[in-house]
Amino acid sequence: MRQRGDERGWALLDALLDDESGHDLAALAGAVLGLPERGRYAVAVVPARGGIPHRPAGAHGMRFLWRSRPDREIAVVALGDAEPAAVAALLSEGGPGPGGVSPVVDGLSALGAARRLADAALLTCGPGGERVVCLDGRVPGALVAGQPALAAHLATDVFGALLARDPADRALLVSTLDAWLECGGSAGRTAVRLCCHRNTVLNRLRRLEALTSRSLSRPRELVELMLALEAVRLSASPSGD
Repeated sequence: MRQRGDERGWALLDALLDDESGHDLAALAGAVLGLPERGRYAVAVVPARGGIPHRPAGAHGMRFLWRSRPDREIAVVALGDAEPAAVAALLSEGGPGPGGVSPVVDGLSALGAARRLADAALLTCGPGGERVVCLDGRVPGALVAGQPALAAHLATDVFGALLARDPADRALLVSTLDAWLECGGSAGRTAVRLCCHRNTVLNRLRRLEALTSRSLSRPRELVELMLALEAVRLSASPSGD
């Protein structure tokens, strides 16, 4: 009888992850699995051939319930007072990744949405990614990664002339733009990060503007540059960073 109860609980959990709807589905799953119907949850997704051989059952007040799919492992995490970053850190201790962790959702009925958001986070790892990442802070990359054909077009449209240049020069300009964005648009802080002069940073950015026919001072064109940079990074980066 206990085995049948466990099987029923797992089946209900799978139904929630797959966005199936039904009368009191979340309440039934919570009752069978001993989980609160309302509470703080997150979902983590790890490729089946990822680098995380250890599947934690719980730590730091969190409880993990794992489900296996043909191509991935899915963890439903009852967070307690923890944050999704704690899930990513715990999974990273078991191996290099890649993996994706959703934001916090309120209750078992939102697990399907959380699973989709965790899938989106995983996409931002890019080819060869070796990190377990949270979706928070990576939404632009997730939007780009979720539309590969559009992302390829965007990268070519914005960076076409730049991508045709010498790889070393291309990498220099792209890394300068990336650092400038990370430094909040401050040429001075970018110079410190890149160990060069402020004027060097400004000269590189002007060259990039000329090659892309976009201005960093125009908001719409800046958004295009940022999204195109994500597209280039996700298609070419061996680390997914």
